[in-house]
Amino acid sequence: MFTKADIERYFNAEKNESLLFIIVGITAILLAFVFFFYLKTNWYKGFAVPFLIVGLMHFVAGSVVYKRCDEDRKRNVYAYDMNPGELRDKEIPRMQKVNKNFVVYRYTEIALLLLGLGLSFYFRNNADKTFWLGLGIALTIEAAISLGADFFAEKRAGVYINGLQSYINQLK
Repeated sequence: MFTKADIERYFNAEKNESLLFIIVGITAILLAFVFFFYLKTNWYKGFAVPFLIVGLMHFVAGSVVYKRCDEDRKRNVYAYDMNPGELRDKEIPRMQKVNKNFVVYRYTEIALLLLGLGLSFYFRNNADKTFWLGLGIALTIEAAISLGADFFAEKRAGVYINGLQSYINQLK
């Protein structure tokens, strides 16, 4: 049986994962600056590019989700008792859109992971192309982190939306 505690649990987990994304993003951005401005070899400069770009994406996405989690949690817990129609009309469609976005994210992250692996293997023995080797390794790392985090977020979202739908169906 789906309860208000399940809603609380879902949004608390989202908030915790968002905080982790913020921390990972800040760490990646700081490492990118260290690699680019202090270590300064082509390998480190290549490594810095994905860390900076994907680190910024992790930071921004994590910040946006973190900021809205508490309000979403309160709104949906309230709707559970007072306005279940809002769960049906707003929250379920929102979560269906989130689930569709996870599919896009997954294929994008897999493509970036394969690109990073391809660059890493192609340039691994090419001493004058170390920039591309560093870029490939860093892209592989960032894509793997993103893919792993989104895997768990997608599973959690699936459980949540199934719970919402079963709750709404039980009210009929």
